[in-house]
Amino acid sequence: MNFDFTDDQQAIKRTARDLLTQRFKPETVRELAEAGHYDDAHFSELVDLGWAGIFVDEEHGGQGLGTVELAILMEELGYSLAPVPFLSNVAAGLMVQHAGNDEQRSRWLPGIASGEARGTVGVVREGVAALVPDADSAELVVLLDNSAGTVHAASECEIEPVETIDATRRFARVSATGAGDPLENTLPAWDRICAAISAELVGVAQRMLEMTVAYARERKQFDRPIGAYQAVSHRCADMLREVESARSTTLWAAWAAEAEPETLPLAASMAKALASDAGWNVASSALQVHGGIGFTWEHDLHFLLKRAKVDGALFGSAREHRERVASLSGLGAGAPTAA
Repeated sequence: MNFDFTDDQQAIKRTARDLLTQRFKPETVRELAEAGHYDDAHFSELVDLGWAGIFVDEEHGGQGLGTVELAILMEELGYSLAPVPFLSNVAAGLMVQHAGNDEQRSRWLPGIASGEARGTVGVVREGVAALVPDADSAELVVLLDNSAGTVHAASECEIEPVETIDATRRFARVSATGAGDPLENTLPAWDRICAAISAELVGVAQRMLEMTVAYARERKQFDRPIGAYQAVSHRCADMLREVESARSTTLWAAWAAEAEPETLPLAASMAKALASDAGWNVASSALQVHGGIGFTWEHDLHFLLKRAKVDGALFGSAREHRERVASLSGLGAGAPTAA
């Protein structure tokens, strides 16, 4: 049995890596992060390649591909730490596609796929969604309260920008001023969003792993590369284990979305729990191996660490997803929810 990507999927991965490496060099990411804004031309280029609608049905202007192809893109976007409003738009598109009715899909999906009417998704707790990515520039806001979801035009919401530790992405606090347009069952879309953000976390962790291994080979103490010492080499090996475990589980979830949807809820929560933990654990180890230089603003590692930390909290923390896994496996009480 062949577990590798197909030729088309390999082509998507190569194209994404080549393009994003050119567009988002570390100095570009730093410049945009310090300025606190996106370069709209970057997102427009991704839209022109069809990435924004890669999972959207062709009848609504998308490419009609699957969650595996989306996960491939998300991992590369995480690896490059791309400062673009891609995840938020993807999350809204997945919600409308898998939980919306025909009218909602016809109204919103073409704009999501073309980038002309971007969307976002927020999780409501105590009447407010406290951490909604890119809400200040979205036209569509999906708000989730437990397993119920409503679609709102951005003009029907109160949107207040908030600062987080992740300067490469914009966030806002959102509360609805109206009832909104209800969605149907949001869990299939929620699970696909979890697979997508898990893939981004894998990309971030992979980048930190590569930076750390390169540093361990170059940095010398007592005329030996520090990677030759067991304390460092074992830590790097643990980082590799965390990354590969998260990657394999994430790809399982992405595959299950179309091939075996009955296992998707379990796979998606396992992926998000593992990827959230991996993002933080790999970041912590990377800081330890880099030593004092890794803690400085001038080093690029902190941008990756902060993206990993915030991604780990978005759409359910590792703890919340472990509890859901326990519930789905019959080991815990309570029904799984999307919040």
